[in-house]
Amino acid sequence: MSDFYKYFKENMDALGLPAPESLFGNMQLALGAASTLVGLVEKFGKKVTVMEMVGAGIRGEKLAVVAAMSASIYVGAVIGSIAVATGRSLAGGLSLADVLLNAQMNHLHRPWLPSVLIRHPEIYKRSNK
Repeated sequence: MSDFYKYFKENMDALGLPAPESLFGNMQLALGAASTLVGLVEKFGKKVTVMEMVGAGIRGEKLAVVAAMSASIYVGAVIGSIAVATGRSLAGGLSLADVLLNAQMNHLHRPWLPSVLIRHPEIYKRSNK
């Protein structure tokens, strides 16, 4: 298990959300999965559920436990957890600005992302856990 996945999974576990290693096992996999998830949210709208994304083809049978959850919240958690895992791997601790910069640098920033992260700071702030 990579340090990245260890930190990513730890953050997602703290949020009570699944983080299948097949989707998020390293930074490249996580960025690819996040890009796919962001694309599906853009295609179907931010009110689409995780189960609807699974039905649309995301390899996420393990995501069925959060089937009714809003996909935008799950994607926000994934993006925040990518930033947390990256930050912990490199330096330790992140602000909302760090998360948004990380999302921007990895082409994951979308107009709805800041509002999701503002409403749910527990996604990236370890002090809230």
